[in-house]
Amino acid sequence: MLNTLSGRFLILTIVFVMLAEVFIFVPSVARFREDYLLSRLERAQIASLAVEATDMIAPDLEAELLKNAGVFNVVLRRDDMRELALSSPIPSPIAATYDMRDPSGVRLIRDALATLWDTQPRIIRVIGNPVQGAGVLIEVTMMQMPLRAAMIEYGLNVLALSAIISVITAFLLFLAVQAFLVRPIKSVIGHMQSYADAPEDARRIIEPSAGVRELRDAENALQMMQTQLTSALRQKDRLAQLGGAVAKVSHDLRNILTSAQLFTDRIEGSDDPLVKRMAPKLVGSITRAVHLCESTLAFGRADEPAPRLSRVNLSQIVDEVVESERLAAGDYALSFAEDIPATMTLRADGEQIYRVLSNLVRNARQAIMATGEPGEICLRGEEDDTIWRIIVSDTGPGLPPKARDHLFQPFQGGARKGGAGLGLVISGDLVRGHGGRLTLLRTGTDGTAFEVALPKADFALAPAAA
Repeated sequence: MLNTLSGRFLILTIVFVMLAEVFIFVPSVARFREDYLLSRLERAQIASLAVEATDMIAPDLEAELLKNAGVFNVVLRRDDMRELALSSPIPSPIAATYDMRDPSGVRLIRDALATLWDTQPRIIRVIGNPVQGAGVLIEVTMMQMPLRAAMIEYGLNVLALSAIISVITAFLLFLAVQAFLVRPIKSVIGHMQSYADAPEDARRIIEPSAGVRELRDAENALQMMQTQLTSALRQKDRLAQLGGAVAKVSHDLRNILTSAQLFTDRIEGSDDPLVKRMAPKLVGSITRAVHLCESTLAFGRADEPAPRLSRVNLSQIVDEVVESERLAAGDYALSFAEDIPATMTLRADGEQIYRVLSNLVRNARQAIMATGEPGEICLRGEEDDTIWRIIVSDTGPGLPPKARDHLFQPFQGGARKGGAGLGLVISGDLVRGHGGRLTLLRTGTDGTAFEVALPKADFALAPAAA
């Protein structure tokens, strides 16, 4: 009970209501004491009227009047004359005097607390103003214990009433918390548990229904998170299915390319000069395709294979990439510029770096050719003491907004119609496998530029910002 939200609200409500009643209790008791003393003064004044009505009064009647008034004697002051209206023996000396003529609130509270604290049977004097203007003042003496007993009885009644009010208020708040907080929270928890059982089922996504704004905001946030998670799981499932299909295709394609590789061995023995010049490139392309199929199969089993690091000449890799893309461009007005130092040597996996640059250059070529305008693609290499940098830039139309927003996300960052956006994803994975990073430097109507940064040391570069 105590570790539940409604239980704690119940306890806190009782505590706070009782605390509020304590602050109300002290002034209430002080006011009760004031009314009690004023009533004694009024009753004493009424008793004194019987004395004024007759010249002589029997002792028994005087004692009964004083008893009914609850005082020992009554003194009236009229016209600067002090008159003892009623009197009887006082059992002990007067211990305190209280003036009830316009007392302050602080003094009333102080005197009330002092009365409650005092347990001795003391005699007190009370001074006040007579009612109906019957004199200057009235003064009585009385026992304090009846006053204290009446105050205690009144205080206990107030505390009992406060306790009843606290319980009723706490119970009503308990019901309100159950209705407006606990039940909606349990409903959200139930939706979360139901969704966790089958997160791919879009029917289990929560529908916000809470009336409390904060809970409604929480439900909206949960709905957004569940929708995104369901979409991600569906996409992951599609990728898994696609991966299985690609693995099968790659397996069969590898067998076909292996057979083609056997035929190229005979082609290399041809005496035709054109065949002799093209055969090495054909062999290299087929070999690279075989390696790609094998890598795809390895990726389907686990992940992109770790790079096999060796010393590779960047200029040679760039020449192969550019030559391949020139052939793909054909007669299109597309020029290639290479600014790679001849001695620039990387410590990297040559095949993977070829794939990275090939993806970047191919994307640039396709973007320029889609415009129907002439263009240029530039590959520039530079290095310092810690990093090798390869910048691939073009004069194309730039990346569309959707491609920029989902740059390295598969099947979402395609820059051309029909594109799946896998090229940049694969390139980014390959570069990160080298401990480096692939970064979009700029994009706009004047073209696009990507940077491949590879560390010279064994430690990885800091992650690029999203």
